[in-house]
Amino acid sequence: MEIYNVTHYSQLDGADETVLVLGYFDGLHRGHKALFDKAREIAQKEQFKIVVLTFHESPQLAFAKFHPDLLNHLTYPEKRYEKFAEYGVDRLYLTDFTTAFSHISSDDFIKQFIKGLNAKAVVVGFDYKFGHNRTNSDYLARNFDGAVYTIPQVSEDGSKISSTRIRKLIADGQVAQANKLLGYPFSTRGIVVHGDARGRTIGFPTANLAPIDRTFLPADGVYVTKVRVAGKLYDAMTSVGKNVTFGGTELRLEAHLFDFSEDIYGETIEIIWLDKIREMIKFSGIDELVLQLEKDREFTLNWKKNSQKS
Repeated sequence: MEIYNVTHYSQLDGADETVLVLGYFDGLHRGHKALFDKAREIAQKEQFKIVVLTFHESPQLAFAKFHPDLLNHLTYPEKRYEKFAEYGVDRLYLTDFTTAFSHISSDDFIKQFIKGLNAKAVVVGFDYKFGHNRTNSDYLARNFDGAVYTIPQVSEDGSKISSTRIRKLIADGQVAQANKLLGYPFSTRGIVVHGDARGRTIGFPTANLAPIDRTFLPADGVYVTKVRVAGKLYDAMTSVGKNVTFGGTELRLEAHLFDFSEDIYGETIEIIWLDKIREMIKFSGIDELVLQLEKDREFTLNWKKNSQKS
């Protein structure tokens, strides 16, 4: 897949006939995947290239009062690109959603961007809006001389699968349900840094992470995870939150990897969140903490066995 960063529609490459998929696509969840399934079907039939025009950051930054979560994502950029490629995208165009971009009329968007990418077919979601006029796919179908495909809502448990819903699940610690809606496991990357080294003294050494991406973290608690180190996956349990038992006041992200004893300081690793074990608890002392950690490890191992059976 080719990736282009563009600042003006004149930079678009219209050499090939394309099927164009439009949207923001934070997380590329199952609802988004339905658009790309349709795009692949069209591309294979018509011999079109699959092209996406989307944004580096949330369009909400141009409209809403700022709060830090507006800069966070469900997936880090490299993983987002990986999913686009997996879904069949040939060329990905990324631009900034600025005030100037928001002032482009629907007609100019069609003329400059959609036709600029030589789109012969366009695929959008049922709730897609575009242009300063905030027009929908019906308007697009009436004013664009190619085919327009509007993909209906994709639901789970009677409710729409959306990035907003997935973010809420993650914020509530319901990572297993979030993964179900994403269609793949939610993850976090970080550099392994030095911590208090307390874990190794009680038989549960941990890799302490400094997150390197603007991705959401799940709610405070202890989780069943997998950890990717140098391309290899290890079973693990991971805690996120303040180390309240020892009077901690800063957010910590610590992973205990099973069957792993190497020093990996400075390496970038990935935490893959699978399920929540429990809330963060303040223990009366080290003995009570160790007893609970042993229970957590047993829970994680049983979770792995049960998932393998299913």
